[in-house]
Amino acid sequence: MGPAAAFHAVAFTHRPDQENPLISGRSDAAEEYRAAWRELDAACAAHPDRFVGFGKVRLDVTAQRIAEDVEREVVGRGFRGIGELTPPPDEAGRVGPVLRAAADHGGLPVVVHGFAPTTAGDLATLAALARRHPTVPLVVSQLGGLNWLTAIELARETPNMYLELSTAHLVFAVRLAINEVPERTLFGSDAPYGDPVLARATVERVTPSGELRDRVLGGNLAELLGL
Repeated sequence: MGPAAAFHAVAFTHRPDQENPLISGRSDAAEEYRAAWRELDAACAAHPDRFVGFGKVRLDVTAQRIAEDVEREVVGRGFRGIGELTPPPDEAGRVGPVLRAAADHGGLPVVVHGFAPTTAGDLATLAALARRHPTVPLVVSQLGGLNWLTAIELARETPNMYLELSTAHLVFAVRLAINEVPERTLFGSDAPYGDPVLARATVERVTPSGELRDRVLGGNLAELLGL
């Protein structure tokens, strides 16, 4: 298996959106972001051979502030990408300024939450934004959640859109994603909510031993990050 990446997000507990503003994308708690940055700094510093950090930025601020945060809190901290971002439902357009900032820094990869509260409409918005910023790899996590078929169709049509495979409800969904975009599917487990062993077994179940499996389990990500 290839190099691992830490797609960092503020820790949360799965609850209905109205009870948990973090997972609903409605949190504006600045101290929680600062705490997350410190936690990620510490993890990457302690295990530089195991983790590649992705820095989270707020979506409820101006485009100028987002650009400043990307420069200071992502690039300035030596992180290799941005995310995981969780806009409120049907407000994926908030990711647009992040993609512009990512493009300004050489095309940093951007990871966006794919399960609820992300909607099918959000996935379409994200694909449209990705096409406006072709140098920026846009990773949709959790295979788009219940909208996995839409996510696969959009990724097939959008050359810089990637799919992270964790929490897939059907083995067939993982098989189809790999078949359709074999060079843009990325292994993921969504741990601690998902199980890394089972997630890997799913990939192994739907791929033959060899180059394709190696790409999905690490090669694609290593190529994406220039490792």
